[in-house]
Parts: sequence; structure tokens; C-alpha cells
Amino acid sequence: MAVKEHWRSGLGFVLAAAGSAVGLGNLWGFAYRASQGGGGAFLLLYVLIVLVVCLPVLVAEMVLGRSTGHSPLIAPVTAAGRRWQPMGWLFIAAASGILAFYAVLMGWTGHTLLHALLVGLPSDLAAAEGFFGVISGGNSAVLGQLFSLVLTALVVAAGVQAGIERLSRWALPLLFVLLIGLALWASGLEGAAEGRHTFLLNFDPRELTDFTTIRNAFTQAFFSIGAGIGCILAYAAYLDRRNHLPREAIAVVGMDTAVGLLAGLVTFPVVMSFGLKDVVSGSTVGTLFIALPTGLASLGLTGRVVAVLFFFLAYIAAITSSVSLLEVPVASLMDRLGWSRRRAVWISAALIFVAGLPAATSIPVLEVMDSIFGGVMLILGGLLIALLLGWVVPARFNDDLKGSATPAGLRRWLLFVLRWISPPVIAVGLVISLVDLLRGWGWLGS
Repeated sequence: MAVKEHWRSGLGFVLAAAGSAVGLGNLWGFAYRASQGGGGAFLLLYVLIVLVVCLPVLVAEMVLGRSTGHSPLIAPVTAAGRRWQPMGWLFIAAASGILAFYAVLMGWTGHTLLHALLVGLPSDLAAAEGFFGVISGGNSAVLGQLFSLVLTALVVAAGVQAGIERLSRWALPLLFVLLIGLALWASGLEGAAEGRHTFLLNFDPRELTDFTTIRNAFTQAFFSIGAGIGCILAYAAYLDRRNHLPREAIAVVGMDTAVGLLAGLVTFPVVMSFGLKDVVSGSTVGTLFIALPTGLASLGLTGRVVAVLFFFLAYIAAITSSVSLLEVPVASLMDRLGWSRRRAVWISAALIFVAGLPAATSIPVLEVMDSIFGGVMLILGGLLIALLLGWVVPARFNDDLKGSATPAGLRRWLLFVLRWISPPVIAVGLVISLVDLLRGWGWLGS
């Protein structure tokens, strides 16, 4: 059964797709991974991977969704036969696995927002670490995870136009307004210039060949853009044939990258101005939930207002991403079993809630889930999309873009990259990610 819902307009799709890409990975992961990878070297690798690898794969994923009109589970089979069924299951596993731990992060974000709004900010680093210890475990973490999944489910259950598109139309513009305002404010802090130089502009060529830096750049690019997990495929299945996919993919990539850089222009000055560099570099959660509240607390009422605005926009970014992740299993259940949207939504959300309970009660488990679902499986999905549309069904790729008036030269360039550049580069990134992950677990020598 092909999907029957449609976007109200092309702009609605672009905003929804950008909302899928923009999330906590921009606000939380970008700062941490930039600090781990030597700043400028990480940024250069990230931009190159986004432009040369992720952009063509993103277009290919859009083509796969629009040309088949099916969900992530069924689309690979429709395009290339039943031997590609495992690819559909990979999409469901990756999206559901990411949402399982992502809802926990959303819960932390919501708790921090409410505490800043109603109680205030922690007085020092020890207080911030103590507060984070409370919200990141036990009943608080589970309740935050549950509330975030229920909110996500309510949006998705409302449908494509009334739920997902309506949210994206007001959430994305508001997010940009808040980020730009906060970046302008942060530029006036005493450590702003030093923070930008240390984390973004400091360039060490040796970092370009460092496994961790390369892995961080690949993980950040794929996780941030959202290619390879079926979210964009699910959204593209609701498109008509007139949309110019390469132009819309560029808009999505551009907005996503802009959010990451703007977030860096907010977080890095705060971190450097208040001497919190070690907190950022030493913890994947240190930037968002410990360093920022600690630094802003010293600014009194101004810092509290900034914290409320920042964590509000962080939750907005998170919810636009979570609805796209939930849409993957929901659309697949509707397409495969003929379920109603509401039934598919609430059953999917319930199963994902149970799958995420280990992450809600253990940060090490959350980090493992992040590495597997948000790293290895996501990159593998991107590789399979490149192989499928580049080598197995290139005619489908070309014909779909030709039907929406994409110039022949651009179609040839995209197909060339999808065939000869994206697969080997992604394969190298996948191997490096696996090796670095196994080393981190102590399964391989240094």
C-alpha cells in the first residue's frame, strides 16, 4: 500500500527535512566533537564529508522515497527486489535505536529547561554535576524520556500536514531567530574571540589523519544531516514529482550546517570565557548540561534568561528531529500492515520507550547505543543508499531527477559522485568508525 499523505508545499517539506537534520547533534555533538578533533581540522573534514559524500546520498535518499512512494521498509524492495529487504529493516532499526536514546537526551534537556526557568542555575561546577546526576538517572530520566516520546507521538499522530509540517513551519524560523540572537550576545563575552579560535579556527594538519577526528567528522556529518536512517526517505515519499530535489537537499544541508556553526558561536565563547574547556573536552554531555549552565550562572539574571532561551531552542531542535525518527517505523507499519496512523504511532512509541529504558538508567549504555545506532548503522545505511541508487538502479535515480527538470549536467555529476566517490569514502569512514569503536571498547589494541 503506497502512502497517500502529501506535504502542503515544497517549503513545508524543506523545513521538515531541515528539522529532521537539525537537532541536539548540532547543539551538543558538534561542540564536543569539534573540541575532540582539533577544531579546524574537524571542521574541514566535516564540511568536505557533507558536501562531497552526504549531499549526493541525501539526494539519492530523496529519490528513493519519492520515486517509489513507499515507506523506508518497502522502498528498497520496490526499487530493486526482495534481496534488498534487509536495507529496509536497517532503516527501522537505526531510526528506532536512535530515538530510543535520543528521547533520554530530550528528557535531560527538558529537565534543565524547567529547572532554569522555575528554580535557577547551579551555583558552581560541583552543583551542576550534582544536578546532572539527578536528571540523568532514576525516575527523573525515565519520566523525561516518557514525556518526550509522548510529545513526539502526539505530533506524528496528527499527520503529515497537521502535525509534522505545522510544527516545522514555526519551529525552524523560531530556532534560527533564537540562535542568531544568542550568537550576537555571546560575541560580546570576554572570551569570545579566544573560544572561536581554540575550537573552530585552530588548525592542526596532523588531526586530519587521526582516526578519532575522522570518525567524529563522519559521525557528526551523517548524524547531523540525517542521511542513511530513512527519515528523509519517509518524508520524500510524501512529495510530488515537481520538487527540485538537489536544490532542496542543498537548502537542508545549508540550514543544518548553519545551525551547527551558530551553536558553536554560542557555546564556545561561554566555555572559554568561564574556563570550562576541560569540561567540554572530557565529556560528551559536558558542554550542554554542565559547562553552559555553570558558565551562565555567573551572569545572574542575564545568564538565567540566556539559559532558558538556549534550552528552549534545544528542545525545539530535538522535537523536530524526534518526529522524523518516529515517522520511519510508523510509515513502515502503515505501509506494510495497513495500520492506521494512530495505531502505528502509539505501538511504535511504546516499543521504543521500552528499548530506551537501559539508556535512561545508564549513561555508558546510552553512549554505546549512540556509537552503534547513531554511528556505525547510520553510516552503513548511507553506504547502501549510494550503492543502490548509484549502481543497482541508476536509471531510477536519473529518471526521477529528469522528471523534475534537473539539468543533465547536474544529474551526471551527482551520479558520478554517488558511484565513484561516495561509496569508497563512506566505506573508509565505516571501517575507521568500527576500528575506533572497538578500540574504545578495549577489543582492539591501540
